[in-house]
Amino acid sequence: MPDIKYFDTHAHYDVQFEDDLSEVLDNIYKLGVHKIVDVGYSKESSEDAIRLSNKYDYIYSAVGFHPQEAEKDNNVNILYDWVRDNKKIVAIGEIGLDYHYDMDKKLQKDLFISQIAIANELGLPIIIHNREADMDVLDILKNQMKPNVGVIFHCFSSSLEVAKEVLKHGWYISISGTITFNNANSLIEVAQYVPLDKLLIETDCPYLAPEPFRGRRNDSSKVQLVAEKIAQLKGISIDEVALNTYNNGCKIYNIKE
Repeated sequence: MPDIKYFDTHAHYDVQFEDDLSEVLDNIYKLGVHKIVDVGYSKESSEDAIRLSNKYDYIYSAVGFHPQEAEKDNNVNILYDWVRDNKKIVAIGEIGLDYHYDMDKKLQKDLFISQIAIANELGLPIIIHNREADMDVLDILKNQMKPNVGVIFHCFSSSLEVAKEVLKHGWYISISGTITFNNANSLIEVAQYVPLDKLLIETDCPYLAPEPFRGRRNDSSKVQLVAEKIAQLKGISIDEVALNTYNNGCKIYNIKE
Protein backbone atom coordinates (compact mmCIF):
# COMPACT_ATOMS: atom_id res chain seq x y z
CA MET A 1 0.00 0.00 0.00
CA PRO A 2 2.65 2.54 -1.01
CA ASP A 3 0.12 5.31 -1.75
CA ILE A 4 -1.10 5.47 1.86
CA LYS A 5 0.64 8.02 4.10
CA TYR A 6 0.97 7.47 7.84
CA PHE A 7 1.77 9.84 10.71
CA ASP A 8 3.48 8.33 13.75
CA THR A 9 2.58 11.06 16.24
CA HIS A 10 4.77 9.79 19.10
CA ALA A 11 8.17 8.10 18.90
CA HIS A 12 11.47 8.00 20.78
CA TYR A 13 14.55 7.50 18.60
CA ASP A 14 17.13 8.43 21.25
CA VAL A 15 17.26 4.88 22.66
CA GLN A 16 17.89 1.43 21.09
CA PHE A 17 18.74 2.86 17.65
CA GLU A 18 22.40 3.72 18.17
CA ASP A 19 23.68 1.27 15.54
CA ASP A 20 21.21 1.60 12.66
CA LEU A 21 19.19 4.80 13.04
CA SER A 22 19.76 6.18 9.52
CA GLU A 23 18.94 2.85 7.90
CA VAL A 24 15.76 2.46 9.97
CA LEU A 25 14.52 5.97 9.24
CA ASP A 26 15.17 5.72 5.52
CA ASN A 27 13.25 2.45 5.37
CA ILE A 28 10.34 3.85 7.38
CA TYR A 29 9.81 6.65 4.88
CA LYS A 30 9.85 4.21 1.97
CA LEU A 31 7.15 2.20 3.76
CA GLY A 32 4.81 5.20 3.80
CA VAL A 33 5.43 6.84 7.17
CA HIS A 34 5.78 10.44 5.99
CA LYS A 35 5.50 12.24 9.33
CA ILE A 36 7.00 11.44 12.75
CA VAL A 37 7.12 13.44 15.97
CA ASP A 38 10.14 12.48 18.05
CA VAL A 39 9.24 13.23 21.66
CA GLY A 40 11.52 14.35 24.47
CA TYR A 41 11.07 13.47 28.13
CA SER A 42 14.16 15.08 29.68
CA LYS A 43 16.73 17.74 28.84
CA GLU A 44 18.98 15.28 27.03
CA SER A 45 16.23 13.48 25.11
CA SER A 46 14.60 16.77 24.11
CA GLU A 47 17.90 17.99 22.70
CA ASP A 48 18.28 14.69 20.84
CA ALA A 49 14.77 15.12 19.40
CA ILE A 50 15.60 18.63 18.21
CA ARG A 51 18.76 17.44 16.48
CA LEU A 52 16.92 14.60 14.76
CA SER A 53 14.11 16.84 13.54
CA ASN A 54 16.62 19.30 12.13
CA LYS A 55 18.29 16.49 10.18
CA TYR A 56 15.19 14.93 8.57
CA ASP A 57 12.51 16.92 6.74
CA TYR A 58 9.68 14.60 7.75
CA ILE A 59 10.57 14.40 11.45
CA TYR A 60 9.40 16.99 14.00
CA SER A 61 10.16 17.29 17.68
CA ALA A 62 8.43 17.77 21.02
CA VAL A 63 10.28 18.94 24.11
CA GLY A 64 9.46 18.56 27.77
CA PHE A 65 10.04 16.93 31.13
CA HIS A 66 8.34 13.61 31.91
CA PRO A 67 6.89 13.13 35.42
CA GLN A 68 9.76 10.77 36.20
CA GLU A 69 12.00 13.85 35.99
CA ALA A 70 10.01 15.61 38.74
CA GLU A 71 12.42 14.84 41.58
CA LYS A 72 15.36 16.27 39.62
CA ASP A 73 16.47 19.88 39.44
CA ASN A 74 14.81 20.89 36.15
CA ASN A 75 14.95 24.33 34.57
CA VAL A 76 11.71 24.36 32.60
CA ASN A 77 12.48 27.83 31.26
CA ILE A 78 14.83 26.16 28.80
CA LEU A 79 11.65 25.30 26.88
CA TYR A 80 11.45 28.94 25.80
CA ASP A 81 14.98 28.81 24.39
CA TRP A 82 14.40 25.57 22.54
CA VAL A 83 11.17 26.75 20.93
CA ARG A 84 12.61 30.15 20.01
CA ASP A 85 15.62 28.61 18.28
CA ASN A 86 13.98 25.63 16.54
CA LYS A 87 11.08 25.99 14.13
CA LYS A 88 10.37 22.25 13.99
CA ILE A 89 9.33 21.95 17.63
CA VAL A 90 5.59 21.30 17.43
CA ALA A 91 4.58 20.48 21.02
CA ILE A 92 5.48 20.47 24.69
CA GLY A 93 5.75 16.90 25.92
CA GLU A 94 5.69 14.41 27.06
CA ILE A 95 4.42 15.81 30.33
CA GLY A 96 1.89 14.70 32.91
CA LEU A 97 1.52 12.45 35.95
CA ASP A 98 2.65 8.89 36.68
CA TYR A 99 1.28 7.31 39.84
CA HIS A 100 2.45 3.78 39.02
CA TYR A 101 5.79 4.36 40.71
CA ASP A 102 6.51 5.77 44.16
CA MET A 103 7.36 9.31 43.11
CA ASP A 104 6.45 12.57 44.83
CA LYS A 105 3.00 13.54 43.55
CA LYS A 106 3.27 17.19 44.51
CA LEU A 107 6.53 17.60 42.60
CA GLN A 108 4.95 15.87 39.61
CA LYS A 109 1.98 18.22 39.69
CA ASP A 110 4.19 21.29 40.04
CA LEU A 111 6.30 20.23 37.06
CA PHE A 112 3.20 19.45 35.01
CA ILE A 113 1.51 22.76 35.77
CA SER A 114 4.64 24.80 35.09
CA GLN A 115 4.97 23.26 31.62
CA ILE A 116 1.28 23.75 30.86
CA ALA A 117 1.74 27.45 31.63
CA ILE A 118 4.60 27.63 29.13
CA ALA A 119 2.61 25.76 26.48
CA ASN A 120 -0.29 28.16 27.00
CA GLU A 121 2.03 31.11 26.56
CA LEU A 122 3.71 29.65 23.47
CA GLY A 123 0.47 28.39 21.97
CA LEU A 124 1.86 24.88 21.52
CA PRO A 125 -0.17 21.70 22.13
CA ILE A 126 0.82 19.41 24.98
CA ILE A 127 1.42 15.66 24.91
CA ILE A 128 0.07 13.97 28.03
CA HIS A 129 1.67 11.05 29.85
CA ASN A 130 -1.04 9.70 32.15
CA ARG A 131 -0.48 6.55 34.15
CA GLU A 132 -2.97 5.67 36.88
CA ALA A 133 -3.66 9.37 37.46
CA ASP A 134 -6.85 10.01 35.49
CA MET A 135 -8.68 12.32 37.85
CA ASP A 136 -5.70 14.48 38.77
CA VAL A 137 -4.66 14.85 35.12
CA LEU A 138 -8.17 15.84 34.10
CA ASP A 139 -8.58 18.26 37.01
CA ILE A 140 -5.29 20.00 36.25
CA LEU A 141 -6.10 20.28 32.56
CA LYS A 142 -9.55 21.70 33.22
CA ASN A 143 -8.11 24.30 35.58
CA GLN A 144 -4.90 25.18 33.71
CA MET A 145 -5.32 24.75 29.95
CA LYS A 146 -6.33 27.62 27.74
CA PRO A 147 -9.28 26.49 25.59
CA ASN A 148 -7.52 27.16 22.28
CA VAL A 149 -4.40 25.12 23.13
CA GLY A 150 -4.41 21.49 21.99
CA VAL A 151 -4.07 18.40 24.18
CA ILE A 152 -3.05 14.89 23.11
CA PHE A 153 -3.59 11.92 25.43
CA HIS A 154 -0.61 9.85 24.31
CA CYS A 155 -0.78 6.05 24.38
CA PHE A 156 -4.29 6.13 25.81
CA SER A 157 -4.85 3.41 28.40
CA SER A 158 -7.76 4.69 30.49
CA SER A 159 -11.44 3.76 30.51
CA LEU A 160 -14.18 4.66 28.07
CA GLU A 161 -15.59 7.05 30.68
CA VAL A 162 -12.28 8.94 30.79
CA ALA A 163 -12.18 8.97 26.98
CA LYS A 164 -15.63 10.56 26.91
CA GLU A 165 -14.44 13.28 29.29
CA VAL A 166 -11.35 13.90 27.14
CA LEU A 167 -13.47 14.19 24.01
CA LYS A 168 -15.94 16.51 25.72
CA HIS A 169 -13.16 19.10 25.89
CA GLY A 170 -12.18 18.63 22.26
CA TRP A 171 -8.89 16.92 23.10
CA TYR A 172 -7.26 14.15 21.06
CA ILE A 173 -6.81 10.47 21.87
CA SER A 174 -3.74 8.67 20.52
CA ILE A 175 -3.70 4.89 20.24
CA SER A 176 -0.56 2.78 20.15
CA GLY A 177 0.26 -0.86 19.41
CA THR A 178 -1.32 -1.92 22.69
CA ILE A 179 -4.62 -2.01 20.75
CA THR A 180 -3.39 -5.32 19.27
CA PHE A 181 -2.69 -6.98 22.64
CA ASN A 182 -4.93 -9.80 23.90
CA ASN A 183 -5.87 -7.86 27.05
CA ALA A 184 -6.88 -4.67 25.21
CA ASN A 185 -10.63 -4.99 25.85
CA SER A 186 -11.07 -1.54 27.36
CA LEU A 187 -8.94 0.12 24.69
CA ILE A 188 -10.93 -1.64 21.97
CA GLU A 189 -14.07 0.01 23.37
CA VAL A 190 -12.32 3.36 23.28
CA ALA A 191 -11.06 2.90 19.72
CA GLN A 192 -14.52 2.00 18.52
CA TYR A 193 -16.02 5.03 20.27
CA VAL A 194 -13.56 7.80 19.39
CA PRO A 195 -14.64 9.75 16.30
CA LEU A 196 -12.15 9.79 13.45
CA ASP A 197 -11.62 13.55 13.74
CA LYS A 198 -10.20 13.17 17.27
CA LEU A 199 -8.09 10.09 16.71
CA LEU A 200 -4.30 9.82 16.39
CA ILE A 201 -2.05 6.79 15.98
CA GLU A 202 1.45 6.25 17.31
CA THR A 203 4.09 3.62 18.05
CA ASP A 204 5.79 5.02 21.19
CA CYS A 205 8.77 3.21 19.69
CA PRO A 206 11.05 1.57 20.61
CA TYR A 207 8.46 0.40 23.14
CA LEU A 208 5.08 -1.35 22.82
CA ALA A 209 5.57 -3.13 19.52
CA PRO A 210 2.22 -4.43 18.28
CA GLU A 211 1.42 -8.08 17.65
CA PRO A 212 2.97 -10.10 16.10
CA PHE A 213 6.15 -8.19 17.06
CA ARG A 214 5.38 -7.78 20.76
CA GLY A 215 8.52 -7.87 22.89
CA ARG A 216 10.82 -6.76 20.08
CA ARG A 217 12.15 -3.30 19.26
CA ASN A 218 9.40 -1.17 17.78
CA ASP A 219 9.78 1.44 15.04
CA SER A 220 7.48 3.81 13.15
CA SER A 221 6.77 1.37 10.32
CA LYS A 222 4.63 -0.60 12.78
CA VAL A 223 2.14 2.29 13.00
CA GLN A 224 0.51 0.65 9.98
CA LEU A 225 -0.51 -2.28 12.19
CA VAL A 226 -2.20 0.15 14.60
CA ALA A 227 -4.16 1.68 11.72
CA GLU A 228 -5.04 -1.79 10.44
CA LYS A 229 -6.45 -2.88 13.81
CA ILE A 230 -8.47 0.32 14.23
CA ALA A 231 -9.88 -0.06 10.71
CA GLN A 232 -10.94 -3.60 11.56
CA LEU A 233 -12.61 -2.48 14.80
CA LYS A 234 -14.45 0.40 13.15
CA GLY A 235 -15.42 -1.56 10.05
CA ILE A 236 -13.77 0.93 7.69
CA SER A 237 -10.80 0.85 5.33
CA ILE A 238 -7.22 1.28 6.47
CA ASP A 239 -7.00 4.11 3.92
CA GLU A 240 -9.68 6.02 5.83
CA VAL A 241 -7.93 5.55 9.17
CA ALA A 242 -4.56 6.54 7.71
CA LEU A 243 -5.92 9.64 5.96
CA ASN A 244 -7.85 10.93 8.96
CA THR A 245 -5.11 10.31 11.52
CA TYR A 246 -2.52 11.85 9.18
CA ASN A 247 -4.63 14.98 8.75
CA ASN A 248 -5.39 15.11 12.48
CA GLY A 249 -1.67 14.92 13.27
CA CYS A 250 -0.92 17.78 10.92
CA LYS A 251 -3.77 19.79 12.43
CA ILE A 252 -2.94 19.36 16.11
CA TYR A 253 0.78 19.91 15.51
CA ASN A 254 0.12 22.80 13.08
CA ILE A 255 2.21 21.22 10.34
CA LYS A 256 1.58 22.59 6.85
CA GLU A 257 1.68 20.13 3.96
